[in-house]
Amino acid sequence: MKISTKGRYALRFMLDLAMHSSGDFVRLKDISQRQEISEKYLEQISSALTKAGLIRGVRGSQGGYKLIKSPSEYTIGSILRATEGKLAPVACLEGIENTCHRKSECAALLFWQELNKLINDFVDGKTLQDLIDQYNGIKSALYTI
Repeated sequence: MKISTKGRYALRFMLDLAMHSSGDFVRLKDISQRQEISEKYLEQISSALTKAGLIRGVRGSQGGYKLIKSPSEYTIGSILRATEGKLAPVACLEGIENTCHRKSECAALLFWQELNKLINDFVDGKTLQDLIDQYNGIKSALYTI
């Protein structure tokens, strides 16, 4: 499993919203400048995040984007799935049911299932707030005298 640029940028986009919003809408232009991501690409990402119900967007001069919930209520998994789809390490685990014709003879299937569970447990166990707190802890440690 490899997270694409779209997934990585979606996480940066959501973190930026969480860190730079005081309840108001944050302009896409501002996020683009801070994150060094083109506005066009952020428009695609924001569309996917809006469709997934993770953010709210308003057009116009006073428009922008904002989180619908608090940062502690967004798992990293929900953000990545909104842009990446399933996070399964192999295709046979992407659906609700494994339809692989070799599943009964697959010696590696238990390994892939365990890896899939670890991945999902990890990304669903971390929130935007966790990443922000972790970042702030590292940032403040760098300035300790």
